[in-house]
Amino acid sequence: MNNDTITATDNATGNQIDLPIRRGSLGPAVADIGHLYQALGYFTYDPGFVSTASCRSGITFIDGEQGVLLYRGYPIEQLAEKSNFLEVAYLLLYGELPDRQQFDAFTTTLRHHSMINKSLERFYDGFYHDAHPMAVMTGVVGSLSAFYHDSTDIHNPQHRELAAQRMIAKMPTIAAASYKHSIGESFVPPQNSLSYSGNFLNMMFSVPSEPYTVDPLAEKALDMLFILHADHEQNASTSTVRLAGSSGANPFACIASGIAALWGPAHGGANEAVLRMLEEIGDAGNIPKYLAKAKDKNDPFRLMGFGHRVYKNHDPRARIVRRMCHEVLATRAQQNDPLFELALRLEEIALSDDYFIDHKLYPNVDFYSGIIYKALGIPSQMFTVMFAIARTVGWVAQWMEMIAEPQQRIGRPRQLYDGPSRRDYHEMDERG
Repeated sequence: MNNDTITATDNATGNQIDLPIRRGSLGPAVADIGHLYQALGYFTYDPGFVSTASCRSGITFIDGEQGVLLYRGYPIEQLAEKSNFLEVAYLLLYGELPDRQQFDAFTTTLRHHSMINKSLERFYDGFYHDAHPMAVMTGVVGSLSAFYHDSTDIHNPQHRELAAQRMIAKMPTIAAASYKHSIGESFVPPQNSLSYSGNFLNMMFSVPSEPYTVDPLAEKALDMLFILHADHEQNASTSTVRLAGSSGANPFACIASGIAALWGPAHGGANEAVLRMLEEIGDAGNIPKYLAKAKDKNDPFRLMGFGHRVYKNHDPRARIVRRMCHEVLATRAQQNDPLFELALRLEEIALSDDYFIDHKLYPNVDFYSGIIYKALGIPSQMFTVMFAIARTVGWVAQWMEMIAEPQQRIGRPRQLYDGPSRRDYHEMDERG
């Protein structure tokens, strides 16, 4: 913080206001416009909030120009290479990496909370078998406040921490049960002897009639994807969680609202859209035609999984997940899936195409994550669910930070009204 200001002047009246400049530890400074309306009578207009800082946060930093992503100051590259998902979860929640004792206590707590209430299991029976898993997730997570009254007092720090731990612990169980319900199989309970990612794979793919062994590479790939998706600053779903939380809503309702926002194809559904795009292209021989369509501004076709709204350089997560993608596909070459071959060929051609290079349309994390999920046998309707499992950590960390903020207020955006001016009511027979 410092005492710098910029001056806003109303040229029509000559009235002025000095706007304080707020500076964080990294990134652009912001102009504090909190008193602009009071002083000059103006709101600001920023559709999509592309130039608006909606909050203060010390969790995640993104430099889109340089392709930088930091969790609590730690580069995502270091965490993806050296850490594991639950260690990163602890970091995001508490601000520091855990020591051995802290980590063991944290993981033990999560194991203790990983099961879901038996009555909640019956809640799944109310959904059609072909309901989208994200619809089921939204409903089930929203219902948790009906089961866990001892963690809904948002003004109690112990309640907030317990709710956060429960959400992180139960999300894989809820997600895997959503999948099992969709295919008509029995739910598989969590196993305390397995890792977070290994446990999810077991609950997804094991059946009572035969033993199941977790594939170490699948476990490693999933854990890394969870790390990469754990948080991403004030995106649409995180902003939704914060906005819902600002009203004082219980934490489970807030996370359910984040799941609903994540479901959108422009947000969490992008990796599923990549697979649909690849299926539409169909064959590597069609790639030049579809690249031409992508360059044509008048053509509705879009090359999914390339470019990013925030990153104007390489998505740092994509560099990491690309290596894992190729490693996973190399071990599954015997599948001979033409979609994988098409994806790798599209990546190769797009990376050497001058148009995509000049416009910095590099493959992003969604391009590779959907391919990895498919290679691991995870169906496409579960892709956004996978995202939700990981992002739950970021959501609860952001929610906890917001609730603890002394100056926290209910979110109340304003608008530029362009509807009818004031008009008077006329009786129905007088209208014409």
